[in-house]
Amino acid sequence: MSEKLPDPEIGYRGATACVAAGITYRQLDYWARTGLVEPSIKGAAGSGSQRLYGFRDILVLKIVKRLLDTGVSLQNIRTAVEHLRSRGVSDLESMTLMSDGASIYECSSADQIVDLLQGGQGVFGIAISKVWTEVEGSLSSLQGEIDGEAVGLEGNVGNDELSRRRKAKGA
Repeated sequence: MSEKLPDPEIGYRGATACVAAGITYRQLDYWARTGLVEPSIKGAAGSGSQRLYGFRDILVLKIVKRLLDTGVSLQNIRTAVEHLRSRGVSDLESMTLMSDGASIYECSSADQIVDLLQGGQGVFGIAISKVWTEVEGSLSSLQGEIDGEAVGLEGNVGNDELSRRRKAKGA
């Protein structure tokens, strides 16, 4: 698991969030418009505006994608997302989501997982720490931004030509 929490100030544009979460832009747009997963850094403010997603948003996007891929209904996923939103970021890292295809359960201990499995029904699990690590790995090679300035791979504010132009335009 991660030793330090991701910088909550770094935002990632929609296309970057799609790559990191493994979803299409159409899915991202639909989920944002319907309120399933909205960008926490910057929402859309009209035509042409850029949404900015935080690390936690992208983590939830990837979890939603996994749940959809296993056949969980969007209604049940909405309930699970609301539950995930209510938890702190550090809580998410130690959580495992289990589902029987109909319901979704949070398991934070091995005993809870064993109890669920003893029901005799087939279940699958998503260890959020694994998804967390995958998202961190994806984002480490993608560009984010803080206050309109590009943030490079090491979290340093970018000094590329586009960043300099944006900075000059805004000044």
